[in-house]
Amino acid sequence: MELKKYMDIEFSEPHIIRKLQEKRLRNHLVYCSKHSPYYQRILKDSCIDFERITLEQLCELPFTEKSDLEKYNNDFCAVSPARIVDIVLSSGTTGCPTRIMYTDYDLNRLAYNEQKSFAGCGITAEDIVLLTCTIDRCFVAGLAYFLGVRSLGATAIRNGLNTLESQKDIILSMTPTVIVGVPTFLKKLGLYLQNNKIDPAKTAVSKLVCIGEPLRNQNLSLLKIGLDLEEIWQAKAFSTYASTETVTTFCECTAQQGGHLHPDLAVVEIVDQNGKVLPPKHIGEVVVTPIAMEGMPLVRFKTGDISFLIIDQCPCGRHSPRLGPILGRKKQMLKVRGTTFYPQSIFSALEEINDIDDYYIIVSGKTDLSDNIKIYVSVKENSCDSKIIQNKLQTKLRVKPTVIITDKEKIAQQVYTPESRKPVRFIDRRKQNA
Repeated sequence: MELKKYMDIEFSEPHIIRKLQEKRLRNHLVYCSKHSPYYQRILKDSCIDFERITLEQLCELPFTEKSDLEKYNNDFCAVSPARIVDIVLSSGTTGCPTRIMYTDYDLNRLAYNEQKSFAGCGITAEDIVLLTCTIDRCFVAGLAYFLGVRSLGATAIRNGLNTLESQKDIILSMTPTVIVGVPTFLKKLGLYLQNNKIDPAKTAVSKLVCIGEPLRNQNLSLLKIGLDLEEIWQAKAFSTYASTETVTTFCECTAQQGGHLHPDLAVVEIVDQNGKVLPPKHIGEVVVTPIAMEGMPLVRFKTGDISFLIIDQCPCGRHSPRLGPILGRKKQMLKVRGTTFYPQSIFSALEEINDIDDYYIIVSGKTDLSDNIKIYVSVKENSCDSKIIQNKLQTKLRVKPTVIITDKEKIAQQVYTPESRKPVRFIDRRKQNA
């Protein structure tokens, strides 16, 4: 496969990486303008010569929004229907799933992307990787990780979203060295093992690849969930970030200092509320142009996720840019009496309160200038009351949301639903009240 020759490009000097990125970006834009009905229409009046475009000129092209994918879904397909070999679904802004269509080349690209990511955090062909993420229901995550493990030459165990008992039996009988899963589930699995008199630290597991939830804060320190995982398992926890539409993963390397961008596969920008490109280390919305996509190529796709770029050379030796932790979703930004923040700030603050067992948040529209936030929590053996929690949150967030203590079972019914592969801790009712 052509992509394989770029496997170690991230260790090259920045000017070599830039030259490759621009070459591949030019090919990508020419392809979009010739084969994608959507981009033929959108880009036809552009004054930029795509065969000579620079990275700095990319910002002159229009953004692609999730709503565009929904409204003009078929127009994004750049190949004949006969060449589509897999279709996955991505959540849309209106609640209706959006089809993302892959060719055989796209699946090979996906495998290569995950191979590079896994290799970056030290996984080798000698590893046995337990996948606790689903490969069915038109999700791409489980398929991506399976293809990556296979491409790396490692052994995959596709146990998926199975019971804790089943995962325990797999760990004891097949001795996986790596587990891929959602952090809160991996913590629950580790505690389950302990409750069954099995020490997770004495299993063969040495690496946890964490998906779907943030593992680190803005300064790249582990959140409490990350600290708990490494303590319970005595294993390294690596954070990843990806989106279905861009088919691009940002995974930490062994230095655990942000998710590495694979420069042969994507160009990443961070933009402010007005769409202006921000310099490194400034926080804004993540915009991705996935390079060399064949079935549904995209240009400047606005992910809706909030983060920042790091361009300093990584301690691992790579010169590729790194994406910081996801700090929140743009549409989930909260406003309370002049203070703005994201739900992740609340999650992080709650995780630091040892007496809290589980939680979720409901936000509704109070006024145009302030949201109404209610936090539902369960506590360990009535060890603290709502006022104590409120005061601790006020110290961290500078706001004092309503805290309601309720039963653990009621929390679980809301947070862990069969319809979602990730815990549902944020419920936004602001649109309903508009």
